[in-house]
Amino acid sequence: MKPEKVGDALTRLRRARGQLSGVIEAIEEGHDCAEVLTQLAAVSRALDRAGFKIVASGMKHCQQAREDGDEPPMTEQELERLFLALA
Repeated sequence: MKPEKVGDALTRLRRARGQLSGVIEAIEEGHDCAEVLTQLAAVSRALDRAGFKIVASGMKHCQQAREDGDEPPMTEQELERLFLALA
């Protein structure tokens, strides 16, 4: 996987990493449960969005490979199955 192909996903993953650090800190400091759960939900959404970006990038890569006359590394169905298995 090439970083330049998934740049936006990397940005989202870095943001999620920061949010997750905030969740851990909030738990360690005994913050309100609602605050912790709100932050945790934000982490979950950020990870989902990053995953979708990576799948979309993979699909574009596979399509481009076909257009170039090459065999793509994975089919769209394989990408979808892999992503759904991890979800």
